[in-house]
Amino acid sequence: MKTSGRLDGLLFVLFFIIGLIACIWYLIRHDPGFLPLASEHGGFIDNLFVVTLIITGIVFILTHVLLVFFTFRYKGNGNGEKAFWYPDNKKLEIIWTIVPAVIIVALIVWGQVGWAKIFHTNPPDDAFVVEIVGEQFAWNIRYPGEDGEFGRTNPELITRTNPIGLDRTDPAAEDDIVVLNELRVPLDHPVLLKLRSKDVIHSVFLPNFRVKMDAVPGMTTTFSFKPTVEGEFDLLCAELCGLGHYRMRGYVVVQPMEELEVWLSEQREMN
Repeated sequence: MKTSGRLDGLLFVLFFIIGLIACIWYLIRHDPGFLPLASEHGGFIDNLFVVTLIITGIVFILTHVLLVFFTFRYKGNGNGEKAFWYPDNKKLEIIWTIVPAVIIVALIVWGQVGWAKIFHTNPPDDAFVVEIVGEQFAWNIRYPGEDGEFGRTNPELITRTNPIGLDRTDPAAEDDIVVLNELRVPLDHPVLLKLRSKDVIHSVFLPNFRVKMDAVPGMTTTFSFKPTVEGEFDLLCAELCGLGHYRMRGYVVVQPMEELEVWLSEQREMN
């Protein structure tokens, strides 16, 4: 009995050490970092994630080290003795209640303050406005025309060639541009996304820009950000929206405003 208990303890310690080494090796060999950052506000979100992971990592290691220590410190010796009983310690209980509570509240407040700056700050009047309408299983991207206004839409007008039901009899809709799965935004310029859905809840996810916002049927949600890196990035759906969810994918092109205006002019001529 004594030998068996000691062997179990040694196996547990060995398993713990091997697991810890394997985790560290994986993090070293595989870059655990986030996708390359391409937005102004994304640095705050990354910092919040990193600090949270460091705190939880420290707690994880400390609790498992204590678990191993207690396994050996209070292991049985086969003589039928009673288990060590620690009835009460108010000071210890206050400490291990207040310390985690303070840390959690600090993280929550930090996150809420940052989120308020990102989400509840009105974009400037010259923000580049784009509408994204989700459907199973594609993204319909609409740009306003030269008038800067979106035209009227009507669900009864939805067809294969008119996926968002754009009412072309509305003067404001005559120059609207609608493309599929192609979101183009200007470099170093504020962007305002207006999100809608035709059927179920979708979630617009731009991982490089640290943007994720639900597109909900019957309402319009918004998110504003400023792209800071030129290039092509992913446009994904982060909500399980049906059997074809895996193929609901588009792309984001960030380019200088001058190039974007040329592209918009070409699209107007095609429409």
